[in-house]
Amino acid sequence: MDAALDLKQHPLSAAFPLMSANEFQLLKDSINNNGVLNPITIFDGAVIDGWHRYRAAIEVGMGCPAVELGDVDPQDFVLAQNKMRRNVTVAQLALATTAVYQWRPEGRIQLDTECPVAKTTAELAEISGVHASTIKQAKAVMSTAAPEVIEAVKSGVVGLPKAAAIAKLPKSEQAAALTQPLPKRIKHPEAEDIAFRESEPEDTGPDADELAAQEAAEQADRQTMQKLLDSDDALATAVKEITRLHAELFLLKQSRDAAMNRAAELAKWVKKRDFQITKLTSEAQNRGVA
Repeated sequence: MDAALDLKQHPLSAAFPLMSANEFQLLKDSINNNGVLNPITIFDGAVIDGWHRYRAAIEVGMGCPAVELGDVDPQDFVLAQNKMRRNVTVAQLALATTAVYQWRPEGRIQLDTECPVAKTTAELAEISGVHASTIKQAKAVMSTAAPEVIEAVKSGVVGLPKAAAIAKLPKSEQAAALTQPLPKRIKHPEAEDIAFRESEPEDTGPDADELAAQEAAEQADRQTMQKLLDSDDALATAVKEITRLHAELFLLKQSRDAAMNRAAELAKWVKKRDFQITKLTSEAQNRGVA
């Protein structure tokens, strides 16, 4: 079937950044010459995958083939379709993953195929292949940032460290802070109310100097990563796999540290029991001699 001419972008699809103007023009040129080669996907009457193809086809006056999503988890589907995009930065992926798994359908009973239980920070980090601290910053931005700040991260204008710091300001001041130096860490009532309701220790967050260093490092990483990704598709895939493995290694190290702590506690317990047994044996021997 061909898609209707008045479809909207599904919120799950909108969690990811739009193409740049140059990329979209190249897509339009391709569709104008070859048509839409891959059908777009429709869910709940909106475009959940292929929004750029759909818009490009409409603008060049071509039909756009479409298929329904069917019995597939929409959140897992949209992540699988978008997380390997070459133009998505670590910050954008973390923010999009957080937004996707916070989404709930409106105006109807939640389907069995839609995620009924909130994902933990560790789970979101594993799904997206980014560090857990990056997910925490994304959650803070999604929870308390003004729409302008969220859009600035989505478009790549600012990184998550700066956005998370700005999110602690009153919402009326956040948009103006986007063009200012990284704000100092502040105490604000709204920020104190943030609760992720997960079994995690309270994280007071880095100070202003640490945020500035992290922002600079993230910017350098983005520039280096983009140069590498632009050079080779195979390298892009390898880099994504390395990112995923780093996240997996982080979780394994946490499990290892917990096991080592448990082993140390058991060793202390055994040593204490050995001492008690030795003492009792000695006392028994002394009584026998007497």
